[in-house]
Amino acid sequence: MFTAASPAHQLPAGSVAVVLGTRPELVKLAPLVRLLGDAARLIHTGQHYDDSLSGRFLAELGLPEPTLLGGVGGQARAVQISAALAQLDTEFAARPPLAVVVQGDTNAALSGALAANARDIPLVHIEAGLRSHDRAMPEEHNRVLIDQLSDVLCAATEDNRANLVAESIPAERIVVTGNTVVEAVCDTLPADAERAALLATHGLTPDAYVLATVHRPENTDDPAALRAVLTELAALAEQLPVLVPLHPRTRARAEAAGLDALLAPLTLLPPIGHGEFLALARHAALLVSDSGGVQEEVTVLGRPLVVVRRSTERPEAMAAGFAELVDAGPEVGHAARRRLAEGEAGLRRLAATPSPFGDAQASQRIVALLTDLVADRAAGAAPLTAAA
Repeated sequence: MFTAASPAHQLPAGSVAVVLGTRPELVKLAPLVRLLGDAARLIHTGQHYDDSLSGRFLAELGLPEPTLLGGVGGQARAVQISAALAQLDTEFAARPPLAVVVQGDTNAALSGALAANARDIPLVHIEAGLRSHDRAMPEEHNRVLIDQLSDVLCAATEDNRANLVAESIPAERIVVTGNTVVEAVCDTLPADAERAALLATHGLTPDAYVLATVHRPENTDDPAALRAVLTELAALAEQLPVLVPLHPRTRARAEAAGLDALLAPLTLLPPIGHGEFLALARHAALLVSDSGGVQEEVTVLGRPLVVVRRSTERPEAMAAGFAELVDAGPEVGHAARRRLAEGEAGLRRLAATPSPFGDAQASQRIVALLTDLVADRAAGAAPLTAAA
């Protein structure tokens, strides 16, 4: 038996394999990896790996150099999962960890979960229990499968716990830990002076610009949807600056669809570091995004967000008043102007609203769970259970 309140024991070096493959996973797992120290064995599947999108984040977040798998990035979903799974199985056979940690709902996370299950290694799923109930989202299938395979499910919220219980996952496997995104934002957000210098570099006035990101396939792979989103952003740019850190894939899709004229009114930035993004987000009058992580980050930063998606697995941000969900099209502009019209009063209200994703102690709780899990595993304890 182990509990989140148990005293931590020294974890053996390399005993916890942390499997990830994307930039958001790096960001959210960074506080946990730093707390684990030498016990963490970082494995990057290469699902999204290049210097601008993943490589630079390792240095910025103070993470150790990972074991990098090959032949995964740029492949179709099934190929990514199978290629990563084969290499992870070889890794775990040669050097079996005492526990495997995965976060979220990526192909990398599912590969790590399957590899742990195949080798009978205890699996801890961080951010368990998110549900969009949208079967058109590959991520929905990934997160459901990972939760079913996991031995310890770290739910960010009580709603996430309820989702898991409704799917007949034993309650003793579930712990509400909060979301590591809260401490990730607090750790990475630059200080006031650095943020002021950054805004000055871009010629920006606090609370007087929009920050937007567009990268999900539902908005980029459909030329009509991409045109609709960019049309609304270009119209907003007539009112105030609209900054868009443009994902390379989105730029390529826009150019292929002949949408250069809609990009012209926007202030386009290359992919930027997480700290710089948070600094810009902290002082934006509004964010427009299809990102899952941004839905969480705005609740820590106290900023309004228009979410451009068919569905979301993070309804807590909506319920707390930070975000609203709209389809690609005119409603993007309508929702954006409604939120902008709230002005300073709206920003003060959000600043006074606590994040629904926890108290910045999630990583501490997860380390305690891992410490007891590894101790039980080393002692040969049988069934794994968790208590809140």
